[in-house]
Amino acid sequence: MKDKILAVALRVYRKKGARFTMDDLAAELSMSKKTIYTVFRDKKSLLYDMVDYAFDEIKESEAAILENSNLGIEEKLQQILSVMPENFKDVDFSELHEMGGKFPEAYERIRQRLESGWETTLGILKEGEEAGIFRPVDHNLFQMIYDAAVERFLSGDELRNYQIQYMDALNELVNIMISGIKINGE
Repeated sequence: MKDKILAVALRVYRKKGARFTMDDLAAELSMSKKTIYTVFRDKKSLLYDMVDYAFDEIKESEAAILENSNLGIEEKLQQILSVMPENFKDVDFSELHEMGGKFPEAYERIRQRLESGWETTLGILKEGEEAGIFRPVDHNLFQMIYDAAVERFLSGDELRNYQIQYMDALNELVNIMISGIKINGE
């Protein structure tokens, strides 16, 4: 029941952003708000759990990338840094900053999840360095640059103002970062 509510809440979020109401969610689920409130005590807790639900799906997508033996080290790093599960492709991530004011716990959870779980990514980076594909770089700095850029994408109006889609910005960030660490001639 919880996963069903979270999946539908994400769909409602795609349509209405953080401004969706529990009435909107109940209508989409064809269930009463009372039933939703047996699983989530309020919208804040729902949004908090939605963040974990979304990031857990991202981690599942990362695992699929790692298992793909047809991908080289560079492709794996590229795809993991820009991974986006299919059901998130049309989410307007530029609206997430609105969550920061009304739902600071959920927004802080986004920050926590962005900054954690880097072991796999940094392992691929190290593997690429050892294979001579990437030049040695400070892994902490690499992570900080990525985290800071993604947080800026999510927390400001710049992407919207420049009419840049989140996924386009993320893909360009990843291209810039990987081009910056590739050994020349590769």
